[in-house]
Amino acid sequence: MKRNAFVLFAALSLAMLHTRAQGIHLGIKAGANLFKVDGQSFSSEYKFGYNIGAFSEINFTPNLGIQPELLFNQTNYRTGTQFADLYNGGINNYEGKLRYLSIPVLLNIRPIPLLSILVGPQFGILLNKDEHLTYQAKQAFKSGDLSIVGGAQLNLASLKVGARYVIGLNNINDVDDQSSWKNQGWQLYAGFRIF
Repeated sequence: MKRNAFVLFAALSLAMLHTRAQGIHLGIKAGANLFKVDGQSFSSEYKFGYNIGAFSEINFTPNLGIQPELLFNQTNYRTGTQFADLYNGGINNYEGKLRYLSIPVLLNIRPIPLLSILVGPQFGILLNKDEHLTYQAKQAFKSGDLSIVGGAQLNLASLKVGARYVIGLNNINDVDDQSSWKNQGWQLYAGFRIF
């Protein structure tokens, strides 16, 4: 009986160690955004913003898992020189900021332990509404954003360093249907896995 209990205890301990090695990890990350709002009424230049938040690694195998994240993302933009021509009461060359609570849920493919390929959807909730693009009181941007994310990440023990491209899938223009506006740009980041 004691032997069976010892074997069961040893098997459970090994399984827990394997799960801990493969299982769930948490960390923090921060970096720079190089984004723009893409649309005919906006400047085509990319502008710097930032991202900060937390990530989790849920590993199914040594080579495959998912990486859900919770990020605060800032996108800086500038309206174009003909914005007022397209939108009655619009403001040309207006510089603004969009602040999103972003939730990427990324497939994490590791062809080698040092490298992760990340791809998947990102859901964004607009935390601020910009009422200054036109002289009317109407909200300019929709409250939600759906994007697709793709990139690569270096896994240097607990340190994570990566780059991604984010492209918006839905129109965030809440003024009218005259023009389609979409977020897009690059994210560069460094993160640290806490456990």
